[in-house]
Amino acid sequence: MSDILTKYDDLLKDTGPAAVVLQQWLKPVGGDIIFPPTYANPSQRKGDPPVYNIDRFGETVNLGKRFTKFERSHTFMDETRVEMGQGHSVCVIDSVPSQANRIEPAFARITDQDGKPIRLVPTVIVKVRVDDQIQERSLLDHAGHRAADALILSSTLRDKVTKAIKARQQNDSGPLAKLAPTSLVFGMWDSRETGTKVPRLINSIIRAYDVLEHRRSSQFNAAIDYEAAGVVPGQGDKKLSEVGMDSAPAVFQHGGIEARGGIRRDASLNLCTLRDIVSATPEATEALQRYILGLSLVAMTYFDGKTLNLRQGCQLVAIPDKPMKRILIHADGTETPLEIDRETAIRYAGAAADRFGVGEDHKDASFDPKLAKNALRKT
Repeated sequence: MSDILTKYDDLLKDTGPAAVVLQQWLKPVGGDIIFPPTYANPSQRKGDPPVYNIDRFGETVNLGKRFTKFERSHTFMDETRVEMGQGHSVCVIDSVPSQANRIEPAFARITDQDGKPIRLVPTVIVKVRVDDQIQERSLLDHAGHRAADALILSSTLRDKVTKAIKARQQNDSGPLAKLAPTSLVFGMWDSRETGTKVPRLINSIIRAYDVLEHRRSSQFNAAIDYEAAGVVPGQGDKKLSEVGMDSAPAVFQHGGIEARGGIRRDASLNLCTLRDIVSATPEATEALQRYILGLSLVAMTYFDGKTLNLRQGCQLVAIPDKPMKRILIHADGTETPLEIDRETAIRYAGAAADRFGVGEDHKDASFDPKLAKNALRKT
């Protein structure tokens, strides 16, 4: 175990590399068109449709600003579009926060090569009474702001979390690593209480390049004429369509994008920021940094050999003749390969976790509505 524990110590030295960088080209499954996530329209006008996150560069671009509204479907279509010269476009397929939210829950399910569970992080569960039912919410799965999430700070864990965050303010990240170590890997911001910011160590994002945006239309036909069947008196009652009893067109909806320039996942592990994570003593700092490095390497190798099943219509796999690159970037700009696989990362993380000592589980924490109400009064 001692050999594996010291295997990546060069990454933690002040003279070590600046970052681990990953680059992987991907392709869609089942065709050339994929569906990116949609976001609220920045116009903020009621009825405007959601949009893809597409940036356009170069001399593309004089897009018509006039829109025609299709009353029944509440969608819009460009009346004019003029393209001049050569342009470029980039579409976000999976954002940095989304990638983190896909990886983080996996720490509750890490196993070795034999399928035996490996405990790398503590289990933190908050129980919440909603109406007459008790619901369980996990720090890894449900708390988007991690240790600084309102759910955690409004629970019986509040005092422990607050104490750990204040220790972080005093340059001791050990208590936070005992309670919520993934907050040190994926970042957190206690914006409402102490203002403490913990920067992300890992940034991972998937983009598509030189995209063509497609549209699609469809038509729903009701099984019968419900009005004629006597469901409602009169004609054209709009409530029929609201409950699926009227035919309805859906025209010029989002139809996905085609990535002419390919699709690429880019990820980086900031080793400089990792080396800034310290604890009370040099010995404690060494154990802490190895532990957080182990978790980070597990996160960096999480998608190895996996299909990225991101959403309906967006399933991505590796491209065999474009193998994934994982390299070390040094301060002088030189690059060297990083030889690591998922199994090695898990073994290293397990050894580092054993040396550091994974924090105790908190499976019976409970949500306190009074704490949440107090937080509201402070705003």
